[in-house]
Formats: sequence, structure tokens, C-alpha cells
Amino acid sequence: MKIFALAAALAVGAVLPAQADWKPNKPINIIVPWSAGGSTDQVTRVVAPLLEEALGTSVVVVNQPGASGSIGTKAALDAPRDGYTWTANAVANNATYAVTGLIEDTSIADYEIYLHVANVPVVSVNADSKFQDFGQLLEAMKTRSDDVTVATAGVNSSGGMALAAIKEAAGDIGARMISYDGGNPAAIAAASGEAIATTQLAVEQTEMIKGGKLRPLAVLADKPLVVEGLDPIPSITEWLPEMEIAADFFGILIPVGAPPEVYETVEKVWNEKIQTSKELQEYATSRGAVFDPASGKTAMDKAMPVVIAEACARVTRGEAVIDPSTIGITCP
Repeated sequence: MKIFALAAALAVGAVLPAQADWKPNKPINIIVPWSAGGSTDQVTRVVAPLLEEALGTSVVVVNQPGASGSIGTKAALDAPRDGYTWTANAVANNATYAVTGLIEDTSIADYEIYLHVANVPVVSVNADSKFQDFGQLLEAMKTRSDDVTVATAGVNSSGGMALAAIKEAAGDIGARMISYDGGNPAAIAAASGEAIATTQLAVEQTEMIKGGKLRPLAVLADKPLVVEGLDPIPSITEWLPEMEIAADFFGILIPVGAPPEVYETVEKVWNEKIQTSKELQEYATSRGAVFDPASGKTAMDKAMPVVIAEACARVTRGEAVIDPSTIGITCP
């Protein structure tokens, strides 16, 4: 197992010495390790055309779902380190796959990261559900145990981690998770009544909420979620006031080991194009995401709180197969 100090992980995003601009001469593949339509897929398809224009080459989004995103992620790690195979995900996923044993010998230090949005999970039910607020659903979880089914994209997905966090904050509750290959199928399952609820991200649910298929009950954030065209979704802290919440950052991740000019060029594009992108800002406003691009050490600093929170929560819940300290994560 690799041993990384946290300081080394933070240093990955440091600015590299000046190099000539990278001019890619073939298509770049971005592996999205989830199915089409989910949160990672959505935002990656907004960012990809912006990267194409800036880099002067095709940027192809490749969906490769399975095993809570670990199959596609490992494919990106196993690809040649020539700068032409990237991946996209919630950064906390890539940082904690080793903790849960889904991918061995990996950590956040295996990537340069480029953030675009932060996402928040929302607890929603079918629009015809009898549950009118999160308090009613929470009571059902306490009294009906596994009769309450919750659709997610798997244990290591944002929805899976959100459900685990709710269980941890609420104490002795029952809720049986049903796993799907992505956030969009999970949201559809709740909308169709196949599952009672979903805890997937807002961006995966907003179209179904606006279309009257899902009823949002609470957002896993410390303040209500405001989405264009919807009433504010109340904070889960109305019912679980002690619940700790860290922003869940998403982005592009490029495995380390490519020529330095690859990372320097992408960081330049990020600073000049992505951080000012109206398309990305409009996506965030309409879907309930937080527009917050960053690259280099700034990106790493922003991402580390949720990385630490998720890795250490795995230990608390008995899901860890290795000690996070072996990959540079020190739990409080």
C-alpha cells in the first residue's frame, strides 16, 4: 500500500514550472464512471465542449459505470499516463476507494484535480407519497425499519454516502438501500415508486421535481437550497440539527505521470475559461449546484474537508478495510 502524507497530497496541485503549452494531437477521453444522465455525466458534458474549444481537439465523454464508480475510475488509472485519458467524479470518491477496498493502492495523490461545482444531496419521495416532510419520512425509518427503501447509485455514491450520514446522525433508524448504476436511474426509481425515496444529488432530481414526479423533502446542507423555478428546499438540520455537512466537490481528475505541460495547460484553461463560463454558471443555477471552479492547490484545499469526512465516516460505520492514515488522511 502506498503511504502518502497529507502534506504530499496537498502539494499535488502546486503550480508546476513554466512549460510550453500542450497541444494535444488526438482526442482526449474523459471516463465518467457512472451511467448517462447522472450528476457527474451532466456536468462533464457541459464542461467537455468548453475544453474542446480551448484545447483544439475532441473531448469524448465515455460512460463506464459499475461497482460504485470504481470500474471506470480504475480504467482511467490503468490507462497510459500520456495526458489523453482523464476521469470525472465527486473527488471524495476517488480519494476513498482504497479505504473501502474498491480500488487498492490509490489515493487523492494519484491525481491533479480541477473542480467545477459542488453538489448537494436531496431527500425526495414520489410526488404521490404520503410523506409531506422529512420528519414524517424519518419517523417511518424509525418505526418501519427496512420497509423504507432508498434508491441510490451505490454505497460509494453521493446518494449512498448521504443515506449513511443520515443514519449516523439520526441514530437507530432503518432504511434499505437499493443500488442502481447511476444517480439518474436511482432518481427515476423513486419517481416511479419502485423505491420510497432517493438521496441522490439535486442536479439528478431537479427536472423530475420540476415535472411533478418527485417531492423534495430536505437538502443535506446547512441552509435551504434555492433552485430556479422551485420553492426553497428546507435544510435537513431542521430535523437533525447536529448533523455535520461538508460540501461535495465534483471535477475533472487527470492521473499523475503525464508530461508537466499537460497539467499546466489544463490549469491555464481552467483559470481562463471554466472559472468564467456562463454555460457552467447557468447549469448550476438551474440544477441546484454551486458554481465554484478551482484548480491546483486551491482545488485540493477545497476538496479535502469532504475527503476527510467521508474517509473517516467509513471507519465510524465499519466500512473501512484500511486505515485512512495509510493514504494520508488523519481522522479527528
